Amino acid sequence: MEADGILPRPKYDPKVSVSSSAILGPVTGAGDDDDYAHRHSSVSLASPGSYDHSLTSEEGSPMMMSPWNQTGTSPFGSSPWSATFDSVVPQNTLIGSLVREEGHIYSLAAVGELLYTGSDSKNIRIWKNLKEFAAFKSSSGLVKAIIVANEKIFTGHQDGKIRKWRVSPKTPNIHKRAGTLPTLKDIFRSSINPSNYIENKRRRSALWIKHSDAVSCLSLDEEHGVLYSASWDRTIKVWRVSDSKCLESVKAHDDAVNSVVASIDGMMFSGSADGTVKLWKREHIVRTTKHALVETLLKQESAVTSLAVSKSGSVVYAGSSDGLVNFWEYGKDSKYSHGEVLKGHNLAILCLLAAGNNLVISGSADKTICVWRRDGMVHICLSVLTGHTGPVKCLAAEEDCNSTRNDGDNRWIVYSGSLDKSVKVWSVSDSLPDVGHMAMMQQQQQMVFDADSIPSDRSFSSSATGKASQTKSAKY
Repeated sequence: MEADGILPRPKYDPKVSVSSSAILGPVTGAGDDDDYAHRHSSVSLASPGSYDHSLTSEEGSPMMMSPWNQTGTSPFGSSPWSATFDSVVPQNTLIGSLVREEGHIYSLAAVGELLYTGSDSKNIRIWKNLKEFAAFKSSSGLVKAIIVANEKIFTGHQDGKIRKWRVSPKTPNIHKRAGTLPTLKDIFRSSINPSNYIENKRRRSALWIKHSDAVSCLSLDEEHGVLYSASWDRTIKVWRVSDSKCLESVKAHDDAVNSVVASIDGMMFSGSADGTVKLWKREHIVRTTKHALVETLLKQESAVTSLAVSKSGSVVYAGSSDGLVNFWEYGKDSKYSHGEVLKGHNLAILCLLAAGNNLVISGSADKTICVWRRDGMVHICLSVLTGHTGPVKCLAAEEDCNSTRNDGDNRWIVYSGSLDKSVKVWSVSDSLPDVGHMAMMQQQQQMVFDADSIPSDRSFSSSATGKASQTKSAKY
């Protein structure tokens, strides 16, 4: 026991530990990673009466109903992709699934009709209406982050590089490599001046404009044309999208930076394996920028794994390796005040997604997804989505503009990527379910879930009563 009664943070192995039973069984006939022939998913449309409400979301999921999981002969057996859909859409439910034995899914980006997926196979695939539309491949480094900025696509990789891609103006399904960040020209110019070299965490000399460890997260400030990259090298770098120039390197944390998210009015939030969440403010200087630390919102022993900010920028969420989600709300005093702690998972939070201003979605190493609705400072768990057989690593969403519901609720198409090598598609609403539906949901899913908030002291340290075991890695 150390001073002030705080337990020392345990050391972690560099990778999340996943048992072999948590990953899908072997599938033969997987396609070559270098084969980018135009392929379509096999689609099976369910009849209107085929949705069985007595099933759990896992039992009725395309993962369980997929031809990969059938012992008999399937007409889809020759296709490397499987996609199935339910035509009857309850309030929050699985409506489709993409499965390929290619690699664990580490990153997603949804823009309009397109879905981008990145995996440890180094491939970036693009989907349109859940059919493969395009694909391109990096030379090295699993794809940990994807950001789309108009006709430019930025990808962050395990090898510490940020790669830039462009869409062919004549052929939209063709994507070509357009360089790296920083550019070779900027690297050459910087290398001439000895003052541009800094000592990295390995105590080696390196250019300040380059990351020296894995790029864990990317975030775009579209209004100001600024791209943020977070890295395990403990820094956040600020890039100008127009010319790929590195404007600033922020020495942000004492351990790996797992998440960064841009917000309104030049604000930026960062979360780290050192257990802190920090708020930064961008100050404009002639031809460059400088970020000043405003305050440290959270300081705890558990690693901060993910961040999300509401559309208005008024609420920020932080997920941790202890399975808890903290949040802060921007008040009339122009400060962020801590709210309740959301407890819905029993393993580490691996990803967070804010949809609109009132909905937040959390994905966890416990293989589940919690859908939360905010009413003031209180959060209600609307659904616990099950079906993945591995940790849920990433989330993306687009507003469902084609919804046929007439009850005035906001509906979203949510994508979840998992270490089970699948991407699942969910229809999610922010409307409150009736009491009967909530009771049925809890009974069907047969899981222990406590939606009540747990109190926090003034230091906002996570309560030990969370009973959430930590994963074996502080880097995500």
